Amino acid sequence: MQEYYGTKKLAAKPMTRGEYNTFRGWGLPVNENGADEGYLVEYLDGGKPNVEGYVGYVSWSPKDVFEKAYCPTNAMNFGHALIALQEGKRVARAGWNGKNMFIALMPALKLPPFNSQEPGAKVNDRTAKFIGKDTPLDSQPYFAMRTAEGKWQPGWLASQADMLAQDWCIVEEVVPAEDSQQKAA
Repeated sequence: MQEYYGTKKLAAKPMTRGEYNTFRGWGLPVNENGADEGYLVEYLDGGKPNVEGYVGYVSWSPKDVFEKAYCPTNAMNFGHALIALQEGKRVARAGWNGKNMFIALMPALKLPPFNSQEPGAKVNDRTAKFIGKDTPLDSQPYFAMRTAEGKWQPGWLASQADMLAQDWCIVEEVVPAEDSQQKAA
């Protein structure tokens, strides 16, 4: 058989094999240990729901198997952080000293030229100064960082330490720059 690496999006909580069998309404087979530690797993990225009240496929995984395959979203490696970025999430390192810092993946952007008569957004005069008033903008995706000072820094690049770190996390809430400055005072 061929070997594979994979990433799945899931929700999980600790649950013994016996608790899982009870949850599913099953009897515990005589050759299984109900005290085996593991996780109730709900796969969120595919599979039809098989338990009422859940949106994904539900199963049980032994603790050692689960913990070798998955990491929590507050202790991810750089590969998992990249996947989260591609899903539109904001990520940060727990080890960063600045508060409210994060990285975001900015999507590609195409705009008509500055002198276009088309309604809506178009190249602004600042950009047209460099690319020409008759040139449409074709901006490729890039990483940007929100700095500790609340400033936007396009073109963020990962250091070797960032790429090897295991402390990447998803940033759910962002404190506005003025709020974070007031809290620091």
